[in-house]
Amino acid sequence: MALTVQFAPQLVTDRLLLRGHWLDDFDAMVTLWQHETTYRFISGRASTPMETWSRLHRYVGHWQLLGFGYWAVEDRRTGAYLGELGFADFHRDIDPPFGKTPEAGWVLDPKVHGQGLATEALAAAHGWLDAQTISERTVCILHPDHAISRRVAEKQGYAFVRTARYMDGPTTVMERIKPPVA
Repeated sequence: MALTVQFAPQLVTDRLLLRGHWLDDFDAMVTLWQHETTYRFISGRASTPMETWSRLHRYVGHWQLLGFGYWAVEDRRTGAYLGELGFADFHRDIDPPFGKTPEAGWVLDPKVHGQGLATEALAAAHGWLDAQTISERTVCILHPDHAISRRVAEKQGYAFVRTARYMDGPTTVMERIKPPVA
């Protein structure tokens, strides 16, 4: 099978630019994944620079191999790196597995929490995905206590499906069905 190289499309919202990751994003990503607020409900510990380096490669590789992935979230006014979000296939060891269903995820710098930026960025990402023929559904997983991310997910049409076991703990699985074309 021939590989078609695909790069992340740029998405523009009122306040944000969603773009593919660059090598220059690495230092900002390391800083982001050192914030306790960032990792508290995800891994429970800060990511090492090596883990963040692998994360950067996964983000770029998703676009090239699967035609979807994560965007870097940038402030349109200042150009500051604010976080990352998008869709992935991480082949998680979760039961039951998601299969080839894209999994949505988002992480923004704690300094910009509470401004509606995650909702704004995720709406743009779903708008892009809905226009594609990639999947009729997406999933997201959340720590059961992460009420803020749950509200962000619900604003995009995600609904609770089940509680699963992942990384030795309970995980909330939510699902979004692509809205019908009007």
